[in-house]
Amino acid sequence: MLAQGARWADSPASVATQCEVVCTCLPGPTEMEEVSLGRNGIVENLNPGAIYIDHTSNSPETVRKVGVAVLGRGATMLDAPIDGGVEGALAGDVTLFTGGDPEALTRVMPVLETFSKSVVWMGGLGTGCVTKIVHNALAMSIDILLAECMTLGVKSGVALHKLVEAFRQGCIVNENMSFTKRMPETLFKGDFRARFALKLASKDFRLAEELSIQHGVPTRIIDLCQSELLEAMKRGWGDFDRTISSTIQEERANVKLRLPSEHIS
Repeated sequence: MLAQGARWADSPASVATQCEVVCTCLPGPTEMEEVSLGRNGIVENLNPGAIYIDHTSNSPETVRKVGVAVLGRGATMLDAPIDGGVEGALAGDVTLFTGGDPEALTRVMPVLETFSKSVVWMGGLGTGCVTKIVHNALAMSIDILLAECMTLGVKSGVALHKLVEAFRQGCIVNENMSFTKRMPETLFKGDFRARFALKLASKDFRLAEELSIQHGVPTRIIDLCQSELLEAMKRGWGDFDRTISSTIQEERANVKLRLPSEHIS
């Protein structure tokens, strides 16, 4: 890198004094706070007008705390956690969930575009981190649920390679049904006319429960999902679309997941 024109710096402070744009990507909030606010850290050495971009999967509170200090230096901060894993990073093909001043984001786009395939602005400082947190929770939960469903399928007599091929060919992978069809047409609109009735979905969960008992496969996550549908059934919603069960979580969180028509594709 030095041979190609990079300059060496012995500390985060040295980086900050030499650069108009400073980027960090660290294991977590503790390390990021130490590098940014600690001894010989970035923030106290930022030049006025500089932009500090943190790519850490970070705590929104930590980002906003550091952001206040950055502002005190006459600089600007963006949070832009990276999605795409090691493979995407090595290929320069990641997505950045970005929060902060949109004008500052426009200024640094030439930098971000050198290693990302897309940059998505989420809102104010910290919203990038919120997005990354819930995105990762979803992705990792899907992995755990996938393992549960596949152990149930394999132990019930389906060869693993056949099950993998069936899942690859199914609508979940091929069409990403939740975001391209199911949710936009139901929950996001608040329209629960039956596409696939709750009572039928509840029946399918019951069949999965019977299979798990028959073959001695623990299904803790499936059981939790089934309990949501059973609660919806108790409310007399059996003839509505199965996605109406998601409104129970809306009630708990006191949040409505509705999109204006212009955001529904």
